Amino acid sequence: MKQPKVTVWYDGACPLCIREIALFRKLDRRNAINFIDVAGPDASCPLDRVELLNRFHARETGKPIVSGAAAFAAMWRAIPILAPLGHLARAPFILAPLEWLYRRFLVIRPRLQKLFR
Repeated sequence: MKQPKVTVWYDGACPLCIREIALFRKLDRRNAINFIDVAGPDASCPLDRVELLNRFHARETGKPIVSGAAAFAAMWRAIPILAPLGHLARAPFILAPLEWLYRRFLVIRPRLQKLFR
C-alpha cells in the first residue's frame, strides 16, 4: 500500500471538524491523507495536544508541521481536485489572506460548533 503524502491532525470532538474531515475523506480517493483524531485517547501527538486542538495542523511527507491556512493548503495539494488551489496557496500573497480568513474563522468557531451539535 502507498504511504500517505500528508498527515492531518484534527479535533474529533468538534462537530464542525467532523463534518469537514468527512468531506475531505470522500475527496481523498487515493488515500493520500492520514487523518488523526487528536481528541481520541490513543492519538499520537507530535505537538502539545492543546495546540493541535486549537489550530488545524498538517505535515507533508518530509516537511515540517504547518498550521492554519498552510495546513489546509498542504491537505488540498494531496487531493487532485483541490491541488491547484493548494499549489496557489504556496504564494505568500495568496497564503496571507487565507491565513487572515482562518484566524477570523477561529474567533467564530465556538459559535459554529454549537450550531452543529
